Amino acid sequence: MTEASAGAILDGWPDESREAAQFVLDKYGEPDEATPSSLVWFNAGEWKRVVATREFYEHNFPAPHIDSVESVIDYAVPPEHATSLAEFDGSVIVERTAGEVSARCHDEEANRLALNLMHDIVTGEKDVEQARAYYAEEFAGYRKKEPTPYMEKLRFSPQSGTADPDQRVLSDQDLEQAAEEGERKEQA
Repeated sequence: MTEASAGAILDGWPDESREAAQFVLDKYGEPDEATPSSLVWFNAGEWKRVVATREFYEHNFPAPHIDSVESVIDYAVPPEHATSLAEFDGSVIVERTAGEVSARCHDEEANRLALNLMHDIVTGEKDVEQARAYYAEEFAGYRKKEPTPYMEKLRFSPQSGTADPDQRVLSDQDLEQAAEEGERKEQA
């Protein structure tokens, strides 16, 4: 893909998502994949994948902004923490089967902040309320040009081998019996 073609794609996007995607394009160069609705970079910086999308979502935590850039890492979230993460920030996305966690915001800095706090919740360093309060504090600090350690880098190492295919509950015999029952019902 040439720069002009990525630029041409962005020309058709709304201002909100175009601006966010342009930051990623300026930092990482041409995307590895591009469609009219998304640009994707693989192994960009510390990320497994960065996805900038034409579609954006209004998000009011901690202040009104838009979410259109998703930063993905490999990370195994124990299922018992999924609800806490949803309570913390609706833009933190847990993909248990894939073994991935992502944050979707306007920029990488906010995504780092969300993922660092996700890690703090999973490891028990912070509870949901503490994480939300810290997010708001650091978000405001960023605007004041104060140090923002949770936005500068991931404070933990992404994991590997994190996919969780879950546990099988239906045997081949169960599936064969179900198919046989289905065939009998169709013939009746």
